Amino acid sequence: MSREEFREWAESQPRGRFERVDGEIVAMAPERWAHARMKARIWRALDRAITQAGLPCEAAPDGMTVEIDDGTDYEPDALVNCGPRIADDAIAVPNPVVIVEVLSPATASVDAGSKLAGYFRVASVQHYLLVRPTRREVVHHRRNGDAILTRIVREGVIELDPPGISLALDEIYAA
Repeated sequence: MSREEFREWAESQPRGRFERVDGEIVAMAPERWAHARMKARIWRALDRAITQAGLPCEAAPDGMTVEIDDGTDYEPDALVNCGPRIADDAIAVPNPVVIVEVLSPATASVDAGSKLAGYFRVASVQHYLLVRPTRREVVHHRRNGDAILTRIVREGVIELDPPGISLALDEIYAA
């Protein structure tokens, strides 16, 4: 299915969220409350950090598309896009710099495998965060030239540079 066919089809569905992988429709599983809560906290933290830093970036919650290649479109749980302001009717982000996926039992292996590889095929992506909603742990993948560096963060702050913001674990794992 082409990108345009997929978008028309997805918009006509009465319910559900979908991604397109190698031209095939993939239904996204229903979310648990812990997952939704964590997505909201991350978006708020990213939005706050961007505003405080005065950067030409925007944080978006889930629903925005990251176009990986001609056959694949993902919808991460949160992201940061930098550059010119995106048109109000846009579906895809042109310059994603930070991508966030909140892990769930059904998608953890895909998020840590094919999505990791896919997101870093997008030249603008600098950081990919895998967030565990039920345990204080974020896996931070960061572009470093041609390499991807990975660290597991359980305390403190994650520096996301570029674009020049920080994400405090205390803020996203608030009681």
